[in-house]
Amino acid sequence: MSGKTDDAKAPVAPTYLAGDPEAFARNLARALEEGGRALAAYLKPRDSGESPAEAIAEHSEDVLRTVGKIGEYWASDPARMIEAQTRLWGNYLSIWTGALRRATGETPEHVIEPKAGDKRFKDPEWSENPMFDALKQVYLATSRWMEELVERADGVDEATRHKARFYIDQINNALSPTNFALTNPEVLKETAVSNAENLARGMKMLADDIEAGKGSLKIRQSDHTKFRIGHNIAVTPGKVIDQNDVCQIIQYQASTEKVLKRPLLIVPPWINKFYVLDLNPEKSFIRWAVEQGHTVFVISWVNPDERHAAKSFDHYMDEGIFHALDVIEKATGERAVNAIGYCVGGTLLAVSLAYAAAIGEERIASATFFTTQVDFQHAGDLKVFADPDRIAAVEARMKKSGYLEGGKMATAFNLLRSNDLIWPYVVNNYLKGQEPFPFDLLYWNADATRMPAANHSFYLRNCYLENKLSRGEMEVMGVRLNLSRVTVPIYNLAAREDHIAPARSVFLGSQAFGGPVRFVLAGSGHIAGVVNPPDRKKYQYWADGPPEGAFEDWLAKAEEHPGSWWPDWHAWTESLDDRRVRKRRPGGGKLKPIEDAPGSYVQVQA
Repeated sequence: MSGKTDDAKAPVAPTYLAGDPEAFARNLARALEEGGRALAAYLKPRDSGESPAEAIAEHSEDVLRTVGKIGEYWASDPARMIEAQTRLWGNYLSIWTGALRRATGETPEHVIEPKAGDKRFKDPEWSENPMFDALKQVYLATSRWMEELVERADGVDEATRHKARFYIDQINNALSPTNFALTNPEVLKETAVSNAENLARGMKMLADDIEAGKGSLKIRQSDHTKFRIGHNIAVTPGKVIDQNDVCQIIQYQASTEKVLKRPLLIVPPWINKFYVLDLNPEKSFIRWAVEQGHTVFVISWVNPDERHAAKSFDHYMDEGIFHALDVIEKATGERAVNAIGYCVGGTLLAVSLAYAAAIGEERIASATFFTTQVDFQHAGDLKVFADPDRIAAVEARMKKSGYLEGGKMATAFNLLRSNDLIWPYVVNNYLKGQEPFPFDLLYWNADATRMPAANHSFYLRNCYLENKLSRGEMEVMGVRLNLSRVTVPIYNLAAREDHIAPARSVFLGSQAFGGPVRFVLAGSGHIAGVVNPPDRKKYQYWADGPPEGAFEDWLAKAEEHPGSWWPDWHAWTESLDDRRVRKRRPGGGKLKPIEDAPGSYVQVQA
């Protein structure tokens, strides 16, 4: 297929030719054997009825129905269809002509190039080898053409266009030539060098991962054997000082002689585990906050099962946030607290603030939101999974078990960035046969949690589907909520590249509150934008005046600051109340510690 020589007169040696045909044959046989085991693992739960196929059918039907509406627009006018096809075939002809010219030694310009930041085609063969270069360009031209069909389909409603755009992206990402052994030069070279041992190892990992997923592919993104919660991850010293059916309350041990008088309560998302804020001593926001003099309390949510099926937002608010406030008051004697909510934990915190404002509860003196949405008008690609039919289907499945499996949400989040969180691992693990590196963040990402049926249904319908919170139409515990009655100071952090809580959506939600809001935009995404320790001097953040008008206008005049936003947040909290008292010990002598942090609830696997 291609070759390289040290001497122009020396014979050309094929780059992709196996050195040991006998070993190649043995390894290929092993790969086929492991492939059969992978297929058996996939079929086993389906044959036994343990894993019904209707969920896959629902997704497939929605994809076909949505993409079909785009196709109907183009097929309804033959001239329009011919014009679209002519554009595509014109690109193909230009690419083919360019490939022929390159084969004769010329260097024509490329018809199409990968987008900035596309890492899939970094191997030199994609540019230097005429065949692979042409294959790359054909794929890119086809992908861009399909995207244009969606964007130029007039008369299609925006919700359908949004879903079609998402589905076309997933199809294009899946069909990339980098994802197949015979069309990826890196895999071909590895196969030749190792005599196909990479394929044998990869197929074994594939079979193992399907078995681990009980019939679904559970892609390993990190070497999970290198991490133990409480040993080399989530190790900030502290104690569990209270627990109930919904959560454990952790109080962290002070590391300064004087601490801020006002305690700090962190409300993490229950869709993931809280230790994203305590990955290791260098990255831990929790440890850093303790070192700044905060008395830190964290809610560690239960990993629910069928016993928690009826637990809804009401329970998570009352038995989670308000229960934590009671615990903090017992342990410290303080009624006023600063509170932080992350992602859906922030949405719950906003709900609690609105409820507190309605009933005259004033213990939360300030609120900080990490990548949190309260207005879901611009909620991004997750809205694809939240139309009435999809929600009804999810509710039907949850009704059988009482909860949503953690892997379902993990898959949805991975699909938002499939070229970063799915396909590179398919290539690395199953085609190259390489074990993934140990990476604490990806270990956490794979440590999924379940969602109680009532809670998840309430969240999907009231937030994503009907957007009731920002409209003043949501009710919890019989009280109608109005965010404009929330007048406590708010620090609202968005992340510029966030695919889960888009910055535009977070910015718009800032305008729903009735008090002063400091809106800050962090560089990077939903996790890295938040977990950004000052010592690393990475990324940047933008800050300006009140979040008024359009997000783009605010950003255009906002001041950019290098590094982490953490010190800015700490200065903001101290501006509200910088009084300090003697350090406190977990439980304050009034609550007997139950166990060491990070506690047992976070150890439960989904």
